[in-house]
Amino acid sequence: MYTAPVDDIAFTLKHVAGLGDALQSGALGDLDEDLVDAILHEAGRFATEEVAPLAEIGDRQGSRMVDGEVRTPDGWAGLYHRWAEGGWNGLTAPEEFGGQGLPHMLNVAALEMWNSGSMAFALCPTLTMGAIEAITAHGSDALKAVYLENLVSGKWTGTMNLTEPQAGSDLAALKTRAERAHDGTYRIFGQKIYITWGEHDAAENIIHLVLARLPDAPAGTRGISLFLVPKFMPDAAGNPGERNDLFCHALEHKLGIHGSPTCTMIFGDGRYGQEKGAIGWLVGEENKGLACMFTMMNNARLAVGMQGVAICEAATQKAIQYAKERTQGKAPGTTATGMSPIIEHPDIARTLLTMKALTQGSRAISFACAHAIDMSHAESDAGTQKFWQERAALLTPIAKSFSTDAGVDVASLGIQVHGGMGFIEETGAARYLRDARIAPIYEGTNGIQAIDLVTRKLPLSEGHHVRGFIEELKAIAEDVRASNKPELGETARYLDQSIADLEAATDWLLDAQAKGEAAAVLAGATPYQRLFGLALTGVYLAKGALAAVEDGQGTKRASLCRFAAKNLLAETAALKDRVVSGAASLEAARVVLG
Repeated sequence: MYTAPVDDIAFTLKHVAGLGDALQSGALGDLDEDLVDAILHEAGRFATEEVAPLAEIGDRQGSRMVDGEVRTPDGWAGLYHRWAEGGWNGLTAPEEFGGQGLPHMLNVAALEMWNSGSMAFALCPTLTMGAIEAITAHGSDALKAVYLENLVSGKWTGTMNLTEPQAGSDLAALKTRAERAHDGTYRIFGQKIYITWGEHDAAENIIHLVLARLPDAPAGTRGISLFLVPKFMPDAAGNPGERNDLFCHALEHKLGIHGSPTCTMIFGDGRYGQEKGAIGWLVGEENKGLACMFTMMNNARLAVGMQGVAICEAATQKAIQYAKERTQGKAPGTTATGMSPIIEHPDIARTLLTMKALTQGSRAISFACAHAIDMSHAESDAGTQKFWQERAALLTPIAKSFSTDAGVDVASLGIQVHGGMGFIEETGAARYLRDARIAPIYEGTNGIQAIDLVTRKLPLSEGHHVRGFIEELKAIAEDVRASNKPELGETARYLDQSIADLEAATDWLLDAQAKGEAAAVLAGATPYQRLFGLALTGVYLAKGALAAVEDGQGTKRASLCRFAAKNLLAETAALKDRVVSGAASLEAARVVLG
């Protein structure tokens, strides 16, 4: 059974990602360490005692259609109500609408715990939080007054409606249309697919944010608008009233996240209401809906990264517990009678340590991204604000992609540790792999994240930001060397090598872009993204180990840091070579694809 790793999460927040320094400097207002610890411990308790026990029934039973209505797994509606009553939906939401206005770092830490308990359950509040952000940033005062308090409280939930059968990542192809009505509202017509928690029985109303195109809109993405479309129209008192003209046509039958209802939504076919057309309100300006939606999507990408971290943690816990209990063979050097626990065998120990290193590295990268978001909001100086905005922009695609790739890899390794029992559903190890596999796909595939990283994020401030970041990584490596701590061994040397690989690949990509060599840049994007994530993993593990060793309590962290440095960072040299030398072979090999 999953147990929330509150101490590990708190340590990474405070000593690696930057929360400790921010608290000490007063950048986060009245927030103090006692409140941070109280929030983390209560979130951990709820995830461990309330969410995790219902994960298996959610996976086995799934959401289902009953007489045309969507029903979530047994017990999930009550779980959601208890979760909302705890105020968890409003951690970072504006205080004027009932939120707590706390830093994103605390929210993503809590998201890790909800997702480790049940990724399928945590998807519902993740989308609602995104809707709150979009409406707060771009909604009219009238929309805020009607919708935000109910969304922040969790009484109502939110969705994001982008994808259509012919329009996946390329939103320029979407066909859902919006027509202006005489009363200032709009009528929405079309079909959306893969809508997470698009219909369910856990909340009294569902607020859809829908991308659609007006009749006179420009072609392509420049002609997309964003609309707020409620399932039930709020009445004069703000309560759910008449049913709007929209419904869930079908639920997708998925590889994983079975408890999460993934819906095909139909808008405006005349099933409900007095006339055809789902009633909606414009969010932001006409034809500028994609920019509004990206307010929701950017933080959603970090939230998906936390899903990867969460799967890593849960799968690692399960594998370690199994490896301690399962006996087989005789471990080298053992003097005990009988078979040894498989955790004592070197290959199993190596596998488990790899899982732990990837978990802690992904967590640190994602928390550092959240810290950058918080600092970009906390700072008033324009130059400093720009710095943190660029840091958040740089880290977002890495946090999303590296963490979700790690989630798949770690869950797969977890099955390997279980052996044949891992392939059997009853052990629960397989669920983590099935759930994890969607995360590298949605909210922008990891390939798209890599393109974003190399084409948009590396050139920020003409490349000065990423180069400055690399200098910060070098400084941490130098701190490790200067500490001369025997527990850290040769870690500094391995960090130097991986950072040098990152720097060389970065310089090559920036130079290739300047020369207009677009194909070569894109060919190296995905290996570069992994290279960056591995280098950060090594550095952040070292930063945490150094902090722990200096407090006299760092034996475990230092040992894991040394393991990662010697066993994971060697890959960066090969990844650098793929970045700078792989394009020609890729182009030549296209003939193989026919």
